[in-house]
Amino acid sequence: MTKTSTAPVLSARALNRATLDRQLLLRRTALSATDAVEHLVGLQAQNVKPPYYALAARLEGFDPEELSAAMGAREVVRIVTMRSTIHMHTADDCLILRPLVQAARERELYGFRKGLAGVDLDRLAAISRKLVEAEPRTMKQLREALLAEWPDADPLALSVAARCRLPLVQVTPRGMWGRSGQVALTTAEHWLGRPAAPVPAPDDTMLRYLAAFGPASVKDMQTWAGLTRLRETFERLRPRLITFRDENDVELFDLPDAPRPDPDTPAPPRLLPEFDNLLLSHADRSRVVPAEYKGRSWQGNQAYRTLLVDGFLRGVWRLEESRDRAVLTVEPFDPLTEGERDHVVEEGQRMLSLLSAAASYDIRFGTVVRA
Repeated sequence: MTKTSTAPVLSARALNRATLDRQLLLRRTALSATDAVEHLVGLQAQNVKPPYYALAARLEGFDPEELSAAMGAREVVRIVTMRSTIHMHTADDCLILRPLVQAARERELYGFRKGLAGVDLDRLAAISRKLVEAEPRTMKQLREALLAEWPDADPLALSVAARCRLPLVQVTPRGMWGRSGQVALTTAEHWLGRPAAPVPAPDDTMLRYLAAFGPASVKDMQTWAGLTRLRETFERLRPRLITFRDENDVELFDLPDAPRPDPDTPAPPRLLPEFDNLLLSHADRSRVVPAEYKGRSWQGNQAYRTLLVDGFLRGVWRLEESRDRAVLTVEPFDPLTEGERDHVVEEGQRMLSLLSAAASYDIRFGTVVRA
């Protein structure tokens, strides 16, 4: 008999509503921007604007300048963590989560070993740290300095080694609302003025993951974190958790007091940015992505901004802006009812009122031009 055989079954719709609730997408919350970033255990920040769109979809009365100010005050930072992608984290989480995933970042270098032949990685890290802590450097500046030390090495491999070996944060004004700035880097410890935590056990992070993304399987968390061998952590904490199973009989873990709303709870439309963690943080994405739309929000390595209707992926969207006018184009994957279209328009109007500086705007249903 499997451990899951007697656990209650949660349908995809039940998992959808539970996850939306924890992702602050079932109803908007009055949390501050910084508190929301902490609750969500970070926001995908491969590009500059996604964190702002992500919070506009989740927070009541969100002001992008609030998040920008938190960046300026060094309360939140942009750094490579989970899945080797740039995330926005609170300062505290930056100093905890980067050490947690450091071993995975080190393993990335195996794929660049030929380009790093003869390179002393400890010396590379020491040189890089000295350079970026003297003053923030662009990756180009850092790469050129490292090439002077190892002229026969592959330039890209040297860049990757510096990024993997050191917890490099993007300094402001990069990432601030309405500001521009190239990517310049220094260490998290230097930017935040305090040392990183020792490499932590994953226990607390696992509990926080369930609070933000659960109920979830071991593979789900491994997908989110980009880590392996987390089964031992789940087993160690099993007495503190409850279990369910999905419709494929996969065991799901959860916090006993976490919200699990009625599957029929209404879920309003939401316009999410590209790479939103809602769509990236489970091995099985069927709780948000219907089987018939799998892969529709991607083309190659390009991710599209996504539309949720009734809690599930139903389309993609694009925004074109000038000083005078903003045009939001929504491409549903299937026809929307008149009521659904009206609610999508309302959500679009709200998003544009918060995040667009254009004098006027237009919301259209049509075809999003794909790259």
